[in-house]
Amino acid sequence: MKISLDKKQKTQGIIKISINRADFQSNVDQKIKKYSKTASIKGFRPGKVPPGIIRKMYGKALTVEEINRLVSDKLNAYLKEEGTSFLGEPIPIQKDEVFDWENAESFEFEYEVGFADSFQIIIDKKLKLDKYLIKIDNQVIDGTIENLRQKFGELEHPEIASERDILHGRIKHESVNQEISLDLRDAEETLVKAATGSRVGDTLEIDLKKDFKEEATLKSQLKLGEDDYGKLKKLKFDIKEINHHKLAVVDQELFEKVFGKDSVKDESSFRKRIKDVVARNYKEQEEQYFDYQIQEKLIENTKITLPEAFLKKWLVKSNESMTPELVELEFSSYTKELQWSLIKNQLIKDNEIKVEHEDVINEAKELVKKQLAGLGVKNQSNDQLAASANGYLQSENGKNYLKIYNQVQNNKVLNFIKEQITIKEKEVTLSEFGDLQN
Repeated sequence: MKISLDKKQKTQGIIKISINRADFQSNVDQKIKKYSKTASIKGFRPGKVPPGIIRKMYGKALTVEEINRLVSDKLNAYLKEEGTSFLGEPIPIQKDEVFDWENAESFEFEYEVGFADSFQIIIDKKLKLDKYLIKIDNQVIDGTIENLRQKFGELEHPEIASERDILHGRIKHESVNQEISLDLRDAEETLVKAATGSRVGDTLEIDLKKDFKEEATLKSQLKLGEDDYGKLKKLKFDIKEINHHKLAVVDQELFEKVFGKDSVKDESSFRKRIKDVVARNYKEQEEQYFDYQIQEKLIENTKITLPEAFLKKWLVKSNESMTPELVELEFSSYTKELQWSLIKNQLIKDNEIKVEHEDVINEAKELVKKQLAGLGVKNQSNDQLAASANGYLQSENGKNYLKIYNQVQNNKVLNFIKEQITIKEKEVTLSEFGDLQN
């Protein structure tokens, strides 16, 4: 039995597997002998079926089964041991010839394969990246406090609408007849002015192209296809209900609702606590965006040649819902993920980056701690967290464990990179940070 790789191009080739009858015939004979002792065939006593009968009835099927097993095992072992960065999965090459399974002395199988060309990763202090930190200014604090005032405020239903109310009503149009909600905070000044002072029973005229800050504001509520939505210009909106959020007063009652009894004594301390919490919450976003910057920069700087033709072909063949047209649309993002995976795996190998079981447990405990905190559960003991973490990792047939393992591994690689490069922190406003991500 022989296997070889014929590199037709820099990143594509053909694996050839040659197998002789001597490689599998003894196994086929053993199976036939075993079947003859267990088969139940009319006209023969159980266990007394002649091997010749079994061979005639099942010999071809057993031969094909054994050849397929040998070829699959040999191919998988070769892919693991060769050291080449094979991508996707081998694609069998269909041949015109038909094998004579029962009489031929040799068989040859061929598979298309794709692999990444060798590449060099350069990570040192010459690689400079700005790390953007969100400036928690008064505007951010004021906005957060307003959201809290609304959250802990009261919902009222006034007769007359004001500029920050939510109007509930029905769209009346020849092609649309459904109820929606209009949040005037999402509307442009023209619609706000028209709606302010309106009452239940009044009708507003809405201009879809001019009256909203974001097109998706109303588009997401109207159950229409792109073509039908594009034909709409102006709509009539009958007001059925006015919802007004009466903001909570910034006083001791609000302080305690947000942070607990006796935790904050005055507005100055309240704003400081808000600033600390917001900064902590935004820190995760800052880290996520910086990790994204690192990945993008390394993908840009590391020249990796991929077998694009092979990958496109494999993506279509390996996924029934994938079409050549869809592959073209998504191929750029797919190759970025693939390149990062290759870079990450190379760094893990070259720098012996390891993930221990304890690392996975600790990460799972942090995940559980965040989930419980979101539900208002605090002060869990370490034993309780460990039990919850183990339960999570053992569920979903090991998928959760693999998910956390990969997350820890990715974090370790990113932390390794951060230690090697030059990082300059740069403070930006929340608005500027949002622009960077778009």
